Amino acid sequence: MNIHFIAIGGAAMHNLALALHHKGETVTGSDDTIFDPSKSRLEKYGLLPEAFGWFPEKITSDLDAVILGMHAKEDNPELLKAQELGLNIYSYPEYLYERAKDKTRVVIGGSHGKTTITSMILHVMHYWDKEVDYMVGAQLEGFDTMVRMTDDADFMVLEGDEYLSSPIDRRPKFHLYKPNIALLSGIAWDHINVFPTFDNYVEQFQIFVDSMTNGGAMVYNTEDENVVKVVENATAHIKKYPYQTPEYTVEDGETLLETPDGAMPIEVFGKHNLNNLAGAKWICQHMGVVEEDFYEAISTFTGASKRLELIAKSKDTVIYKDFAHSPSKVAATTSAVKEQYGDRTVVACLELHTYSSLNPEFLSEYQGALDAADVAVVFYSPKAVEIKKLEPITAQQIAAAFKRDDLTIFTDPADFKAFLFEQELKNKAILLMSSGNYGGLDFEEVKGLV
Repeated sequence: MNIHFIAIGGAAMHNLALALHHKGETVTGSDDTIFDPSKSRLEKYGLLPEAFGWFPEKITSDLDAVILGMHAKEDNPELLKAQELGLNIYSYPEYLYERAKDKTRVVIGGSHGKTTITSMILHVMHYWDKEVDYMVGAQLEGFDTMVRMTDDADFMVLEGDEYLSSPIDRRPKFHLYKPNIALLSGIAWDHINVFPTFDNYVEQFQIFVDSMTNGGAMVYNTEDENVVKVVENATAHIKKYPYQTPEYTVEDGETLLETPDGAMPIEVFGKHNLNNLAGAKWICQHMGVVEEDFYEAISTFTGASKRLELIAKSKDTVIYKDFAHSPSKVAATTSAVKEQYGDRTVVACLELHTYSSLNPEFLSEYQGALDAADVAVVFYSPKAVEIKKLEPITAQQIAAAFKRDDLTIFTDPADFKAFLFEQELKNKAILLMSSGNYGGLDFEEVKGLV
């Protein structure tokens, strides 16, 4: 097949392009700019566009499919040409469904935890040499790409993102997959720029549950009351499998999971990750992995990229970075580090970087999010607020939102870096939470602190 990507450089898009290339399809693409790691990975396989920009002449009638990324606009010249020619135009999730409609589709949904849960499932499958197709939102150890697509695999495991599908398809991605097996980990208001009210946001998860195939299996977290309500209100004829956080203990900085065969040390930590693990176990059992085999495999799981990722460690210092940015994720991640390192001073640093986190109306959702930290720091860039064309916010607004008298707030990257590099690190746990980089912080340089 001949497949063209409009906006090939995105994290998800370039991985799908690579997966189709590995499958033997003819892949082309365009983008107005591409950064690493996408750039070098596309270049390695000869898929990097010769020039940046949009070229309608690339769109011809011999294309079997055009895949449209969110980075493109509705008036994109290549999109307009594809529409004019009447070509098959797919959003990213539409195309994934098209290639997986004859497989058993396993979709992991939720405001938080979905990347980690999907990663846990794939780790277990990989450990036992079980071939599955997949799409996950982080690069995993032992996996070449974030997308795998074959003709032979019976299952396709999909991370179910609730964000929009494409510039011309405003449906959330996870509405398009029609799962046979699904998981719902939690519902905490996010993407305020798309879903302006909490009720509107919750409605998307109701649609997701109701989109399941008849007789499908829904695995859901009973510790989240919004999840329970959504699953109980389901109109689809589905089987329901509840889960909750399993018993565990923390001893000398090591987490021990209670199993039928006794306490088992595991690499990941934090109540939220143990909760994720319980959900992943149910899914793996539905995919044919018995409980005993699941425990053996999960004991070697070290975590998904950018999710509580250990970047430096010494005898009495640890430094983690995490993708956490929404209030619920920040609270869970901070609490996890404090629980794991209760005898150390936890310095939690949060960058407000997303549209939601920089929105004055949303800021109050962060109340209490950093309470578990001994030292709490917030960084935000007024320039980022300006670039995103948002209403300016002040340090006073942030302090009022977090409701923590000793909160330290930085707006200058150099000041934040100086604070970080001047820390006395002995007996400390440093946590850097952001979907950005604190205005240009070099994490390789941070590793050198320890």
